[in-house]
Order: sequence, then structure tokens, then C-alpha cells
Amino acid sequence: MTRKQRRLTIIGGSLAVLALAAALVLNAMRDSIVFFSTPTMVAEKHILQGRRFRLGGLVQPGTLERGDNLAVTFEIADGGAKLPVAYQGILPDLFREGQGVIAEGALDASGVFRADTVLAKHDESYMPKDVADALKKQGHWKDDYGAKANGSASQTAQGVAQGGKQ
Repeated sequence: MTRKQRRLTIIGGSLAVLALAAALVLNAMRDSIVFFSTPTMVAEKHILQGRRFRLGGLVQPGTLERGDNLAVTFEIADGGAKLPVAYQGILPDLFREGQGVIAEGALDASGVFRADTVLAKHDESYMPKDVADALKKQGHWKDDYGAKANGSASQTAQGVAQGGKQ
């Protein structure tokens, strides 16, 4: 084997090993790449009990129940499916019914999502175009979303024009 053939063999083998390593890493991270799963995605994927993931959606109005020792139960929905959530701890200040949340935890044997962390989404006046399109498609778009963003921007602009007084 000549030097050129040996060099090409080493380079080809190195590229094959690198491609295999990249494929293994991407396969292992396949489900972790999504920031959170919605209740509909959980139902479609048939996520096994005990497997940790993030669950996102809106807290259903009328489902929030507070118990002893900071225990809280509520339902998260995305318009297509609902999933009961149990959490024990202090909830964020922005947490309320009808508000977007992301909970981290796992499903138990009874199908209840046992959260160990609950994050409340903040003001939803800014929304990426793809999220707004998804809300419009599902029928959850409110016409005042755009008005809030434009209204607060115009109020800020007026305040700056008036010398910082709002």
C-alpha cells in the first residue's frame, strides 16, 4: 500500500468514526431537543411512566386545587388534550389559571404528571411568528395579543417623547 492510499484509508476511517459518533449523539438527544412536550404530544408518544420530560401548556380554569403542605393539583391543556399535574412546593408569582406554564417531572402509574419544578410563562404580548401561527391554527389566538404589544410600544414611545414621563 502506498503512502497516498494509506493516508486516504486513515482519513476515510476517521470520517466514518466521526459520522458514527455524531449519529449516536443525535439519536440519544432526539427527544431532548424539544424544549417541552404538550399534552397532545404526550398522548401521541405514549411516554413511559418515570421518564422525565417538560410539559407545557395552559393551566385550565377551574382545575387549580390547593392542599396541605403546599400541595397543588391542576390540569395543563393545549386545546387538544388535558393532563393532570400534581406539584408540592411554592408556585411562581405569575402562576394562575389560564396562564402558560412549563412543568418538569414525570408521569406516575395513574397517568398524573408529578412535577418537581413549575415555571410560569411571563407576559405573552411578544410571540414568535411560528407560535402565533400555531395558536391561530388551533383557534386559541386572541386579537388583543397584537394590540398589547403595539399599545405598550406606543406608550413607551410617548413616554420617551414627553421626557420620560409615562
